[in-house]
Amino acid sequence: MRRSIALVVTTGLLALVAGCTEERTPTAATSPTAPPASSAAPPTAATSPSVRTTPSPRPTTPSPTPSEKPDPISVRALIEKDYNGDKLKLGRVINRTDDYTTRIVTYRSEKLTVSGVMLVPDGKGPFPVLVLNHGYINPDTYFPGQGMPREHDYLARQGYVVFHTDYRGHASGDDDPDVDYELRLPYAVDTINAVYAVKRSKLDFLDGDRVGWLGRSMGGNVTLNALVAQPNLVDAAVIYASTSSLAAQNWKQFYRASDDRRSVNRKIERTYGLPEDSPAFWKAASPKTYFDRVDDPLMVHHGTADDTCPISWSADIVETLEKKGKDVTFHRYSGAGHTFEGATWQRAIERTTDFFDEHLD
Repeated sequence: MRRSIALVVTTGLLALVAGCTEERTPTAATSPTAPPASSAAPPTAATSPSVRTTPSPRPTTPSPTPSEKPDPISVRALIEKDYNGDKLKLGRVINRTDDYTTRIVTYRSEKLTVSGVMLVPDGKGPFPVLVLNHGYINPDTYFPGQGMPREHDYLARQGYVVFHTDYRGHASGDDDPDVDYELRLPYAVDTINAVYAVKRSKLDFLDGDRVGWLGRSMGGNVTLNALVAQPNLVDAAVIYASTSSLAAQNWKQFYRASDDRRSVNRKIERTYGLPEDSPAFWKAASPKTYFDRVDDPLMVHHGTADDTCPISWSADIVETLEKKGKDVTFHRYSGAGHTFEGATWQRAIERTTDFFDEHLD
């Protein structure tokens, strides 16, 4: 299946693809309408939502069982949700190369329209599809398809349709002012619906029977939530430099210390309770709690010098999955930071492509 095309990495693609902190902007060569790049920064505040009004922390109760109604802010709620992803539509062309064409796309996720970009290889399809889940980027500066330009280019040249979802509230998609307050769990809804949109599409170049997920940083956590919510929806998944599989660790690392998020943080503390006060809530909002549901091969990449998302988080993900007898492969990269560089990135993307070639064949 893999196309025997020599790699030609497009000049001008930036080599940084951060996720826990803000991702760098690729050059106009890959995104003609891109705004100026912004400097790296921690997650910023969204409009303070008003969905929940509980005035005091939640009691410490056991995690919901399948027979109980789950808290709407929980992975169990993702598991029990009905997914309606469809209405995948091609928009304007934003880039052409000798090997693929990049277009803006939109699709339905719940009651929202979510945007993204899709790179379609030249030639006769149908092609296998990789749905990409990007890391954190300030929605105020985000533009369509931002975050993984190197992966876009390389994977499309190997004969994969690359479908990069922007998530709700990003680019031209519909807004969801509650997404930060809901611990960004709705991003998993959007990537699951992206896969369903592919599988339900009548576009003849898409092979809906061969689909994989690739997530970076925050997008790694998005991917893990999706894997436990909808096992066997895809054929395989890969995560790079993932955030933690425990919601409480992510809260302490990225949310709690952010001055820009004070209003949302106060509301989270008031309604959910801090992790030390309401451990059951934070456990139920964590994909690790439901790793017994993972049923798809997973490859994990992480650098030993990552000072944004510690490699211990990925090591814990892998160890927990291995203890449950899951199919997981772990690649450590000595001295590599959060974004990977040069030869390290090349080794990782070649391993990723071989992995998808094997499982999506």
